[in-house]
Amino acid sequence: MWGFLLCHLVALAGKCPGLNPKKTYEYRYEGMVNIGRGMPNLVESGVRLVCKVKIIGVSAQTFLLRVSNLNFEEFNGIPGKNAFDASPKLTKRIAAELSKPFMFEYAKGRVGDIRTSAEISDTIVNIVRGIIGFFQVTVKTTQRVYELEEFGIHGLCQSTYANEEDANSQELSVTQIVDINNCKKKAAIYRGMALAVDNKLSKERGDSVISTVRYVYTVKPTVDGGLIKKAHALERQHFSPFNVKGGNSKLQATKELVLLSVTDTVVTPAVGPMISRGNLVYKFVKVLAQIPILMKKLDDPVPKIADMIKRLAQANIYQTDSATSEDVVVLFQLLRVTSLENHEVLWKQLSGNDEHRRWLLDTIVEVADARVLKFLKNRFKAGDVSANEAGQTLLIAFNHLAAETDLMEMAKEFLSMPFSKSHPMLWNTVVLSYGSLVYRYCTYEYDRSCPAAVVQPLLDLVIDGLKRNNEFDMVLALKAIGNAGHPSSIKTIRRFLPGVSAAPVTLPARVLSAAVQSLRHLAVRDPHSVQDITVSLFVQRHLPTEIRMLACMILFETKPPLALVSTVTAFLLEEADMHVASFSYSLIGSIAKSSTPDNHFLSTACNVAVKILAPKFGRVSYHYSKAMHLDWFNDDFLIGTATEIFMLKNAASYIPTEIVTKGKFHFIGKILQLVELGFRADGIKELFRQNIQVFNGHLSYADFEAIFKVLQDWKTLPGDKPLLSAYTRIFGQEFFFADLNNDLIQSYNIIPSAGKESPVWSMIENLQKGMSWHWTKPFLMFETRYIQATSLGLPLEISKYYNTVTTITVNAKAAISPPLTDRLGQLLTSDVSLVTDGFAGFSKDQFVFHGINTDIFQCGAELKSKTVVAIPWEFSMKMNVKQKTFEIDLPACKEETKLFSVKFDVYAVSRNIEEPSRAKMTPMMPDSVEIVKFDIYHPQVKVCAEANIYGAVFCVEFEATRSHYIDEYPLYYFLGYTNFACTIQPVQSNKPVDKIHIEMNASLTKYPVSVRHLLDTLQKLPKLCLQNSDGSIRTFVPSCTPPQALNANSEPVFAIKVLAMNGNTKPEGYEVAAFYTPAAQMDNTQLIVSQIGEEANWKLCTDANVDKMHLRWGAECQSYEMSMKTATAHLPGSRPTLKAKIHWKTVPGYMIEVGKSIEKYIPGMAFLLGFYQKHATNAKHEVSASVVAATAGSIATTIKLPDVGNTLTLVINLFFIHSNLF
Repeated sequence: MWGFLLCHLVALAGKCPGLNPKKTYEYRYEGMVNIGRGMPNLVESGVRLVCKVKIIGVSAQTFLLRVSNLNFEEFNGIPGKNAFDASPKLTKRIAAELSKPFMFEYAKGRVGDIRTSAEISDTIVNIVRGIIGFFQVTVKTTQRVYELEEFGIHGLCQSTYANEEDANSQELSVTQIVDINNCKKKAAIYRGMALAVDNKLSKERGDSVISTVRYVYTVKPTVDGGLIKKAHALERQHFSPFNVKGGNSKLQATKELVLLSVTDTVVTPAVGPMISRGNLVYKFVKVLAQIPILMKKLDDPVPKIADMIKRLAQANIYQTDSATSEDVVVLFQLLRVTSLENHEVLWKQLSGNDEHRRWLLDTIVEVADARVLKFLKNRFKAGDVSANEAGQTLLIAFNHLAAETDLMEMAKEFLSMPFSKSHPMLWNTVVLSYGSLVYRYCTYEYDRSCPAAVVQPLLDLVIDGLKRNNEFDMVLALKAIGNAGHPSSIKTIRRFLPGVSAAPVTLPARVLSAAVQSLRHLAVRDPHSVQDITVSLFVQRHLPTEIRMLACMILFETKPPLALVSTVTAFLLEEADMHVASFSYSLIGSIAKSSTPDNHFLSTACNVAVKILAPKFGRVSYHYSKAMHLDWFNDDFLIGTATEIFMLKNAASYIPTEIVTKGKFHFIGKILQLVELGFRADGIKELFRQNIQVFNGHLSYADFEAIFKVLQDWKTLPGDKPLLSAYTRIFGQEFFFADLNNDLIQSYNIIPSAGKESPVWSMIENLQKGMSWHWTKPFLMFETRYIQATSLGLPLEISKYYNTVTTITVNAKAAISPPLTDRLGQLLTSDVSLVTDGFAGFSKDQFVFHGINTDIFQCGAELKSKTVVAIPWEFSMKMNVKQKTFEIDLPACKEETKLFSVKFDVYAVSRNIEEPSRAKMTPMMPDSVEIVKFDIYHPQVKVCAEANIYGAVFCVEFEATRSHYIDEYPLYYFLGYTNFACTIQPVQSNKPVDKIHIEMNASLTKYPVSVRHLLDTLQKLPKLCLQNSDGSIRTFVPSCTPPQALNANSEPVFAIKVLAMNGNTKPEGYEVAAFYTPAAQMDNTQLIVSQIGEEANWKLCTDANVDKMHLRWGAECQSYEMSMKTATAHLPGSRPTLKAKIHWKTVPGYMIEVGKSIEKYIPGMAFLLGFYQKHATNAKHEVSASVVAATAGSIATTIKLPDVGNTLTLVINLFFIHSNLF
């Protein structure tokens, strides 16, 4: 309305844009888009559309648009060296739709409703929006520079205008800058990252996407208003997976409109029925159906799907076929365009085959709309899937489902279906997955104003569990409420928290723990409410220690301000519970050292708190509860990680009540909680509290003996009392938790006295008959998509896809002698042999796309990566537990096996639906490119370690091609061709190898042959030297004393042989023997490695105890020698000190060369690490280091080096230090 008023004010000047309803205007229109690095000689892709546009007046505010002479072209090459290529078939298809009439309302520089026939696709309507968008402009002649918030193709955005009038022609030049980075109602959609938390502080350090739009108009004054003679638009977008400041992929879109003629309208063309297609703002309709990394004709999908599932199942029947793993994405695309009826047809066709059935269930979940919910509902009603199949399918389907209102109502129905409760694990999955769906729904649709109705079923479940005093139901519902993170659930959660609830609360600690942890997502969504609750819990000293510590943990996830941290600090100074104090202090101290943006202000507050608390809690023992937070963050990459470990104890037991570990990933303004694992040990603690008699906490032999005796009494616990509970959260959402209780253990009956009634017995019988097991899992790990409008009316998309196919195959057959008769315990005294082969591995395909993605053409930059892990095996095994013997026979290496490989490159891609064969995928850095030589970085490395004895070689190879642009750090490190692989290959061996034999023996009663030979040799060597010496000549007599362990007190511990075998020839290989010598003050351990073979005398001897190790190797352990010692000291009046020393007599030449090559880097490295250097007289052939607690807040490190005569000293200031470290 404001724009209309402005135009009325300047109407007399004739410069407000307008069209005469009695005229016909003909323009030439050209729109072009290019995507690439914007660097010389690098490949780019793009499209160009050229046409003529006629605008015919129909009424005072209604105009007709017709397009003619259209030409559509594609580009894929190097700008300046390659040209656009015509696409005749696609041109014909687009022209067929654009040639039909479009009607739009227009008055005073404002475009209104757009109408056209119903059959015109949304893609074409959006292109027309790009053309008409030129006429949406506000001209103010009373101001040279002005700002307005107005609607355009990008949405409701802020525009800045600047006018300049040509005095001669009286034409007005209007420049418009549109800020599309901060639109109030932006024409953009974001899918796939609802579980990642936005972090504004991180965005202040940089962003991954920046866009700019500029329009320039030439407006000629006429009696009908301002006539647009010429208009030009330039739009740029810079994208990087890191900080855009360090290099980026660039999209440049330009469009131009030039007036050709203005004529009187003779006849207004007749038009057929039309429907409204909305206003000028870009419309997203079914854009998510088109996956940007492929373009396939999707007609008649059912036979294509059936054929592809059968082909993929066969290709991966034994091992992962990396060549076909990308086809799984095509399968997702086909399933997304298939109706529910056809999904049912496919189920009937494929469900009879286990492999085909599994592939269909694993891939149909990516339909991600109402069809997959209806398909699952049909399965639940029919009961034609197992509980395991239903749980796996529903878990992925709910977590990948488009979070929309109508789908929420459909998903809610699964909570009341009888089949959902047919198995405990399935019910857990249904409830927890629904909670996750609520979280994503509120994130996408409403954020904090999310309707309470979506979470009400979960609130009803937890209240029902409270009324029935059912601990399990309360815990499950609270965990689901925690997944949902719905603000309206706070009122219900309060009812489970003592001192917060209006009524008294007496609930098990496990329920209280679940209630506190259910606030974790609300700590971000409603931090003030969560702060009130957690502080209230924390200050109640009568509450269980564990609950107070959990409250402290959640409190600091709200990022409390300095004032609140100060309140907690003051309270801790009066804290009597050392577990609460230790936990809180260690958490505050860890956060004080944080470098991630989300803790920028909190770390400052915690720094102050640490200085206040350190005098009282800085030396608290590690026996108390602890919290640890470690992180790092890089501003160039906008990437960081954080790891947290929480160990919660109480005064009643040494065993932790709860252990929690978390991992977080920070990237481009978001925080993603990767994996969280939690364990509770309520039942085990109860056992120890009731039964343990002798336990001093020092983990001595007596402690372990006491622990074992207690665990034998696990049957005394009630059947519903869990010994151990565990849960797993991924991306902040709990999807699994389970209890290990008395009933569960007894159901498996795996104790040695169990007989044929045990499930394990039947498993052993099947194994003796021979068994085969195969499992394949295709899984779209993530699909993140950001799509926004461009000024051309084309959708610009940034997408990331990560797809994996995992395969495990096991074939095995066992033999037991003597066979089992009545007890499982007989296995411990029988000879067991096993023959097995199989495969374990995966193929992961990752794609990153930046460009234009429509249903008829695509162009852009695409990173394509493939990671393959392949671990095949084939061996036979024999073992006897009682005799402590173990043997394995491996076949010799006969062919190359690629164990691990990573390969990726960046491409310029062009595809169109009419000419699939013309699709281009050109490496952005082609081999033939002519670039200045120093701009190319092309390392090629291959390192191999040969084991000639065993006829195998292990190789690591690496190759990369990079284009160096220093101002594009760090992006240029990643854009280009990369290949990394680890392989095992056959190699010419000393003798032919039939198999590799590995033998382990842990029941030695005498020294192995090789060790006895070593002792004999060492005893003879001194005599031989003395006999050969002459009194007139000083002859060096080597120290040939046998290792001190090899005496009457030495006890053989184990021996391992790894031998290459071939028929009747003498085997070759190595033997390792370990010995243990109990001593009065210190126990010694010895290890001897011997080469086995004809004339082989190489050996390695080690003698080690707690504070030193002596190492000798070479011919009979006599060629080279090295020793290492460590010591600690803390004498009265001195500082705690830790010392270490490495001394050598003789070492191989290659070690000397390596030392010399490192030596030249020492001064520079020392300087970078903060050491200062001084010259001193140091011992030769020796490196020593000492660490001294210089002050209460710092340590001093001194390193002394030989030959170079340098001493390096470094003082490190610490936030706090525990004296018990020394």
